[in-house]
Amino acid sequence: MPLASTRRTGLVDQVISQLRAQIDSGEWGIGDRIPTESELSDQLEVGRNTVREAVRALAHAGLLEIRQGAGTFVRASSELGGALRRRLERSRLRENLEVRRALEMEAARLAALRRTDEDLAEIERALALRDEAWRAQDMGTFVETDFAFHRAVVHATHNPLLIELYDDIASVVYDSIAHSANIEPTQDDLDHDRLGAAIRDGDAGRALQEAACYLDELVSRAADTED
Repeated sequence: MPLASTRRTGLVDQVISQLRAQIDSGEWGIGDRIPTESELSDQLEVGRNTVREAVRALAHAGLLEIRQGAGTFVRASSELGGALRRRLERSRLRENLEVRRALEMEAARLAALRRTDEDLAEIERALALRDEAWRAQDMGTFVETDFAFHRAVVHATHNPLLIELYDDIASVVYDSIAHSANIEPTQDDLDHDRLGAAIRDGDAGRALQEAACYLDELVSRAADTED
């Protein structure tokens, strides 16, 4: 979606609307670095102060994150997502995992019912890369590919709201995966092949059960460390 020049009054509000539209449309995805203040000023034909004020407003709303020296990045796809993410970041690990559990269990069930051949290919690719990283004990890549697997399952639900909610809390999910990888993993943590097979077979009940198996273990271990 190309950015249009802004010429009327209420410049800050108009710039906010255009930046929000870039996020809403998916042109700027979560985690993406947006154009610089100077670039936005040129594209929108407004002053840099106007752009700066609009960006700060969206950062305050939780949609953008300003990182000094690095740029400005999309943090959430909506004000609701931004508020949810801020709330989760203030929560304990167990609370975060319980939210993740609720989303991923339903995602597993729906993915088994709705997955396409393309979805299965993405899920199986993520699984293969995840297993390869574990065998190599490349924990950084293991965390990335584990997250990619879970995100591929969520996307296989073809439920836009569920996908948006999951993407909005992506950093919290990623951090919980990284935390789990730094302690002694159980076999259920390591073996997601059964979940992948249940989704491939279209067995919603089995997929839900497999997701519950590893998520319940994660929640239990988090509770043990916090008590």
